[in-house]
Amino acid sequence: MSADWGDGTRSVHAGLPAPTPGQPFLPGPVFAAPYHLDPWQGPAATPNGYGRPDNPTRRLLEAAIGELEGGDCRVFASGQAAITGLLLALLRPGDTVLLPADGYFPVRAFATDTLAGIGVTVGFVPTAGPYPSFDGVRLVLLETPANPGLDVADLPALSAAAHAAGALVAVDNTTATPLGQRPLDLGADLVVASGTKALTGHSDLLLGYVATRAADLLDPVNAWRTTTGGVPGAFDCWLAHRSLATVDLRLARQSANAEALVRLLADRPDVTGLRWPGRPADPAYRVASAQMRRMPGVLSFDLGDAARVARFLDASRLVAAATSFGGLHTTADRRAQWGDDTAPGFVRLSCGIEDAADLVADVSAALDASALG
Repeated sequence: MSADWGDGTRSVHAGLPAPTPGQPFLPGPVFAAPYHLDPWQGPAATPNGYGRPDNPTRRLLEAAIGELEGGDCRVFASGQAAITGLLLALLRPGDTVLLPADGYFPVRAFATDTLAGIGVTVGFVPTAGPYPSFDGVRLVLLETPANPGLDVADLPALSAAAHAAGALVAVDNTTATPLGQRPLDLGADLVVASGTKALTGHSDLLLGYVATRAADLLDPVNAWRTTTGGVPGAFDCWLAHRSLATVDLRLARQSANAEALVRLLADRPDVTGLRWPGRPADPAYRVASAQMRRMPGVLSFDLGDAARVARFLDASRLVAAATSFGGLHTTADRRAQWGDDTAPGFVRLSCGIEDAADLVADVSAALDASALG
């Protein structure tokens, strides 16, 4: 794609094949387990031999995400499959890995239960730091903005420090998306993300991916995926690619809605712990505004206890109680109910694409109703 194109143009055209008269813009999904093989040359004659490693619909999606992230991409059946596949493909017994202490809870549980069990030394560091020496560390995994607390890591500075010590840097880019920041441009070696959330944004599929510019890192990840079989189906890949065309529009509305809600919540004494990296008063604002191209549609706050969160969700007409984030509909998740180590009244709210005035009025009324208890 042209380097001069803006986000909207890039999103619409990413990964599309050359135009052919009589053919659709995005070819429909190819459903196949085996393909016809050349009886003389076998699999060497075609890129498609068997559906687990080979699928043209999947390759188009990988090309699209790779163009947005600025690297080569491999997609997985879910974000968790992508991040655990990356960790298991690159780490060996005796290696040391550092992970965000405030990052996605299932990844921390996986590290404690599985990585440590196979002899990998696991360390946890808050996203906002302070960071220890990276000497002797094989891989530093950063998640920025962190989910669910929304702290931000200084990617250029941390990447430079890690590389000086001989460590690799991987960045979970789920919350930001490649339109919000491009970690490979900021010094990271790998990007990993859940495409389930804002990237595809319709709450109708599971997807994950790993992207990098280094073949020696992509090859073991690709081999791991082929061996373990954690591939997304053709229809999910087609749905995801279809959804990419609107990601610029969706993110713009979600970010604007987040800003509007933050203005409302900041003035309410019955709401505490408000976090959004686009707010000048936020601790992450300085770093986020320097390295992020746009702010996410996700914010967090505390309503004091679980009962008030439930009353708030009951009273709201536009905010649905649901986990995950980044979809078209505004949702809120009380993270403690999943075993996450957050306060009982902590809420992660994901803005949808509703009209901002309607959303602000609804949240304001629901907060008023929930305060009456």
